[in-house]
Parts: sequence; C-alpha cells; structure tokens
Amino acid sequence: MDLKNKLMDAVVKTADGYDHMELKQIPVPQPQKDQVLIKTAYTGICGTDIHTFKGEYANSVTPLVLGHEFAGKVVAVGTDVKQIHVGDRVTSETTLATCGHCEYCQRHEYNLCPNRTGIGTKANGSMANYVISREESVHLLPDNVSYKLAAMSEPLACCVHAMYQMTQVKLQDKILIIGPGPMGLLSLQIAKEIGAWTIVSGITKDNDRLKIAQKLGADAIVNTQEEDLQKVVDQATNGHGLDKVYDCSGSIQAVNAALPLLTKGGTMQQVGIFAKPVNPLDENIIIQHELTYHGSRSQNPLDWPVAVHLEAKGAINAEQMITKVFPLDHWRDAFQAMMDGKELKVLIASNPDDEDLQN
Repeated sequence: MDLKNKLMDAVVKTADGYDHMELKQIPVPQPQKDQVLIKTAYTGICGTDIHTFKGEYANSVTPLVLGHEFAGKVVAVGTDVKQIHVGDRVTSETTLATCGHCEYCQRHEYNLCPNRTGIGTKANGSMANYVISREESVHLLPDNVSYKLAAMSEPLACCVHAMYQMTQVKLQDKILIIGPGPMGLLSLQIAKEIGAWTIVSGITKDNDRLKIAQKLGADAIVNTQEEDLQKVVDQATNGHGLDKVYDCSGSIQAVNAALPLLTKGGTMQQVGIFAKPVNPLDENIIIQHELTYHGSRSQNPLDWPVAVHLEAKGAINAEQMITKVFPLDHWRDAFQAMMDGKELKVLIASNPDDEDLQN
C-alpha cells in the first residue's frame, strides 16, 4: 500500500483556547526508522481530550491531531523495525519519543521523563485515518481482543499502574473507588479480578453509572448524596476502616470525605486529576492516622502487558463500558456526547468503511 503523498482526514486542534477544532485533510505520515504506521480502527475520547477542546490542558501544542487511546492495523514500518510487521493488529502506548538518557528512561519509566513526547499531546494522535507510533510502544493484540476493547488499553494501563505498581491491591483488601466513570469502572474490574472487596461511590448524577458498577461486580455501590458512606464502610470492615481508597473522581471534597474512612496506616491513591493544581487537603488526618497518599501519573511499559492480558482473559467488559461509537466525520457529536455526561465511554471510528477494522 503506497500512502506517500496521500491525504487523510484528521481532527485537528488548530489554535489554543476553547474549541478551535476542525476536521482537516493533512498528509498521511510516513514511518521513520523505528516507527510504524497504524491504520486506526477506534479512538477513545479521554478527559484530557475534553480539557484540550476547552483550552484547559497546558501540555498540548497546536496545531495537533488529538487522540491517544487507540487500536488498529499496521500498514507500514520504518527501516529499523524488526518485531512488528505489516498486517499486525496492535494497540500502542502513548510515548512516541523520550530523551533516552535520564534516570527515568533508564528504568523505562517513560511517564516521568521530563522530555517525553506524547501521542495526542505533543505529537499527532489517532483521531485520524492513520497514526504514527514507535516499535517499542506497540503491543500485539491477541486474536480474541477486539479493536474496540483494545482502544481502552491506555486508560486500563493507567489503572493497572495505580493498582499494580503504585499500591498493589491484594486479595484480602477492602477498598473504595470514588467515581464510577471510565477510570473508576476499569479500576473496579481490576480489583474484582484480584479478588478485593470493593465499594464504588458517586453522587446522584452518577446513578446510572453506579448501576453499571453493580453489574460489573461491585460489592456495594453508594450514592453519597443519599446514603451514609461511613455506615457502609463500618459495616463492611467491622469498624476497622478501609485498606485503600482510589480516587478516580478528581474531587477534593470526595477525597477529604474518604480519608477518615481509611484504617490507620491505610493508603489513598490519587488516580483522577483535580481541576485546580492546589487544593485544601485534610493533612491533619493524614498525619494523625499515618496515612500514605500516593500520586499516579499515566502508565509505563510495565503496565501494558498486564492490561492486554486482562483484556484477553475476559476481565474487562467492553459491552458495558462502551456506550456510543461515532464515525470520524461526526467527531464533534462524539465530543458533545462526552461533555453532556450521558455516555460512559465514547469511541470514534476512524475508518468506518473498512470492514476489517469494525470489531
């Protein structure tokens, strides 16, 4: 397939500020050396994409093709690519390039490299017919993992990072997941795969998502605007308190309300991003109860094989998670559906006329 000098459709953020986004025709990128060219099947819309649409995400550059949660088929490879071949079904990490020299790169903690170039934030992303990645970032898909499910590999890897690398959920743990959005429900499915006893909490506007959490195996769901979360925790733990709390909401009010629910010496894991960089955190209870408060940034190469393994063994329910799919030329409807808050996970089909990519 000769794609040189060909054009493709792409969703482009053309300038800083609110919106400034349009579907444009741009040249199909050509893979260099260690790079691969992927014909995109699906891209998930992330909260970061919404922040970028609104002009709230400082790390994006313009002009920029958005999209970093994706899967597709390899159609071309660079001269130095050895393990990935044309025709391979793949998903990809979001790292396109790093400095390669810092202590974080030496440990493959690319998410912490200060000079990292990310797909969809600094380099053109996957809301297009084609996207470039690098061989090191690409992961082959097992035959039983659909492109739709694989398009959720990146957020799943972020949850794996929080729950396997940063705090390591254990079989006997009693945990709380705050926020039944995509990250919260992926975290729930990881926790249930491990075997932890899990509460998922939300507010009244989350009632439909809390019902999905129940279908996905939550041991308890709590609308904190209508129910007493403290009472549920006390009953579940015989007053001992929770072992771990995972905040996937980015709500400082929810975090402060959850800190007293932890057992002394317990762990709060921050997964969701706060709207403001500085927030009024209840530091006194962290000190007095000797709590550990962990950050968790994105994902790194150690998380991806675990994420793909969870998908392959059927631990992640794509049918419950993916509530809407839009073709690429209806990208604005897809973004609006996410901003309206009525959908759980929205995907964009980049090549809806290619039957080979529609699964």
